[in-house]
Amino acid sequence: MKSDILVIGGGASGLMAAYSAASCLSEGGSPATVTLLEKMPRPARKIMITGKGRCNFTNLKDWNSFVGHVRSKPNALKPAFFNLNPEALTELFESFGLQSVVERGDRVFPQSHRASDVVDTLVAACKSVGVRIQTGAEVLDLCCEDNSFAAVLSDGSLLSSSRIIVATGGLSYPSTGSSGDGLRWASSLGHSIVPTFPSLTALVPRGYKSDATPDQNATQEQSSGPRHLNRSLPLSQLGESLCGVSLKNISARLLVEGHLADDGFGDLDFTDGGIEGPLGFSLSRKAVKAMNNGSRVSLELDLKPGVPPEELQQRVATLWNEVCRDPRSRNIREKEKLRILLGKLMPWPLIPGFVQTHSEIIRQKKLGRGQVRYEILPEKIAPALQCWTFDIAGYVGYERAVVTAGGVSTDEVYPKTLESRIVPGLYLCGEVLDLDADTGGYNLQIAFCTGFLAGKSAALSLKEQS
Repeated sequence: MKSDILVIGGGASGLMAAYSAASCLSEGGSPATVTLLEKMPRPARKIMITGKGRCNFTNLKDWNSFVGHVRSKPNALKPAFFNLNPEALTELFESFGLQSVVERGDRVFPQSHRASDVVDTLVAACKSVGVRIQTGAEVLDLCCEDNSFAAVLSDGSLLSSSRIIVATGGLSYPSTGSSGDGLRWASSLGHSIVPTFPSLTALVPRGYKSDATPDQNATQEQSSGPRHLNRSLPLSQLGESLCGVSLKNISARLLVEGHLADDGFGDLDFTDGGIEGPLGFSLSRKAVKAMNNGSRVSLELDLKPGVPPEELQQRVATLWNEVCRDPRSRNIREKEKLRILLGKLMPWPLIPGFVQTHSEIIRQKKLGRGQVRYEILPEKIAPALQCWTFDIAGYVGYERAVVTAGGVSTDEVYPKTLESRIVPGLYLCGEVLDLDADTGGYNLQIAFCTGFLAGKSAALSLKEQS
């Protein structure tokens, strides 16, 4: 079997590449064929789970603002971005009937808030320009000889093409079909692979998982290094107390070996995986990379970032005096008074985990005969609110990481076409490339615009040859 342009991978970048190639060919009246191979039963399974099923498919920031959220070499992305910028992408979807809405942070969602509508729109767009989509078509190997490519399928068939687009994604969410095949093929064809690691993933504090707390007596060398912790590990008492709590408008500082490596402001979630949410994800890339290099990592949360320390100290003292003077406090225990105080300073669900990790705010006094008296130290609370430190034991791996950092080196593709500098006729796009960004629609925009440019470039190259 033969196809003029062959796209391997039916995710965001692959579907867009196939549409772009076929659209470009049809505009010129070319009879050339475009075939997309997807090994899963349905295309774009990863899109279906994006944004918790709502699919934040792009971000409307202009290039100067967008580029600040790209964590790899942004210059390799620039031509693709301007070939299909966020406004153009939104208009393209609208031309196929997908209406969108813009939410906080310039994030764009389908109006229906259903990721399936994005997938259906992409598939419909491909079919409208004659793309042949073959699902359940797993490619086992990719061969290149005499400027011609051959894809070896699991059913034993062979599909040849003079132009091939690899859009197989990275290693994240392997249940959706991402298994690193494209990285393996690119390497076999002579490409350099920038080491990969999970990004936009949960960071697991020490003691958060019951089976994942390092030995407190372990040496620094024994407790450092790569710490991939499976998300399915059971939560500890601390994890149970924090899981499900969301924090809004806080700041966080990432420390590597005690030195500030990154910081940010926004929303953070404690989940069954660990520390997630937009703020947690934005710091996870450097955290994971540092852990993989054997460094110690910690996270400092500031729950009151807009309040000067002296003012917060005074506020806590005033609130504590009010609690103590309240007639209703006369017959309650000190720990209950503390809970009332903290309820005025933080969300109620956060209090048990906060108290559990800040023993310094409660002093025990032995009274004899086994009796203990508790004394609250309100002066310790303000510093704890503004520097809640978590030593990070590890991270959740590819099984639930949003994106893969690393991939095929962008130095080995032409930025204006995304054609390989090493293998003519080979185009690479999406997550298989060493391109990744923050959460907020940036990664899907990268997938769509690089897919669009790769498809267009392959079609133009084919037309020029004929």
